[in-house]
Amino acid sequence: MNDEQELKEICKILSEAKTIAVVGLSDNPDRTSRQIAEYLVDKGYKVVGVNPLIKKSGEIDVYPNLSDVPFKIDIVDVFRRSETIPEIIPDVLKVNPKTLWLQEGVRNDLAVKPVIEKGIHTIQDKCIAVYYSLCKPFRNN
Repeated sequence: MNDEQELKEICKILSEAKTIAVVGLSDNPDRTSRQIAEYLVDKGYKVVGVNPLIKKSGEIDVYPNLSDVPFKIDIVDVFRRSETIPEIIPDVLKVNPKTLWLQEGVRNDLAVKPVIEKGIHTIQDKCIAVYYSLCKPFRNN
């Protein structure tokens, strides 16, 4: 797949998604996970956090685990270290989102293999906010 095809595919994913769960969301407003989550809220997505240590991040509700989120998730957006990705895979498989998105700097090919095999679109080592802005030419608004 070339870069333009990949961009169009990512833009389609972002345009069809309604709900995003941010795994590793921080309650610290200076952390990238919080800034990206608030950016996504501003863009019209329903955003929830996943972090067992907090219940809220600003105005965003936070759940202890992915499987605790009481509604369908379109994108699971992960802000965790690459070596911790195997820990979240069972919950990703259980909630069965349309897309697993590992943020820029996060990649674990071996851990995501069962997710890909289940047919869940998987994006690694890319910033969702950067790609949202790159998709502007493909949006109608």
